[in-house]
Amino acid sequence: MSIFKRMSTIFKAKANTALDKAEDPRETLDYSYQKQLELLQKVRRGVADVATSRKRVELQASQLQAQSAKLQEQAQKALSMGREDLAREALTRKSGLQGQIDDLTAQHAQLQGEEEKLTLASQRLQAKVESFRTRKETIKATYTAAEAQTRINEAFSGISEEMSDVGLAVQRAEDKTQQMQARAGAIDELLASGALDDASGTSKDNITLELERMSSNSDVENELAALKAQIGGSEAPKQLSQDAPGAAQPAQPAQQPVQQPARPQDGDVR
Repeated sequence: MSIFKRMSTIFKAKANTALDKAEDPRETLDYSYQKQLELLQKVRRGVADVATSRKRVELQASQLQAQSAKLQEQAQKALSMGREDLAREALTRKSGLQGQIDDLTAQHAQLQGEEEKLTLASQRLQAKVESFRTRKETIKATYTAAEAQTRINEAFSGISEEMSDVGLAVQRAEDKTQQMQARAGAIDELLASGALDDASGTSKDNITLELERMSSNSDVENELAALKAQIGGSEAPKQLSQDAPGAAQPAQPAQQPVQQPARPQDGDVR
């Protein structure tokens, strides 16, 4: 097989596959039904044309028969008046008209036969078109139901393109969410361990935070004791020791300074 023949075969196969995917059976059925209606309309026009020709032949035959009857009367009248020559002429013309009448009669019978055939064919074609229409609608309804059922099954199974896209989007969102959560947790651990400094300068270790809480509690207790002293009028505020936060300690008496012995001068005798 030559390369060009193979290329032609491949192209035809791909084109056929593309057409199969693009073809909608419902549209094809509607197109076929439309063509049948057009054919039925042509047959009906043919029947009407044949009937028109038959009617025209009938009118011509009627006119010729009327002329033939008139010539017959003229021949009889001429013969009664002794004009045999005129009677002969009238009968001669009548004979010519009779030949035309016979031809029209044969043509009329032929047209009538064709009209009957076309009428019968039109009736059969109409019955066929109506049967095709019923079958077409049944096939379209069945195809639509099967298509809907297929889409529902694909949606449930997750193999449809739309549901696959949705599933991929959800998976990507979950992956990004987990990644952000892991990153936030890692940064919190680094900040807590002191391995990563806070850029704003507000990061504090556990010891600093504990000392600040102790100082805050001490200030609150001092202010509370001062308020009690003001209300009581005699009780002095009790200071809290920073070494033991939350417990009030009694004030220690002031100690006297210890006298140090005088240091001898260089000239004194020891």
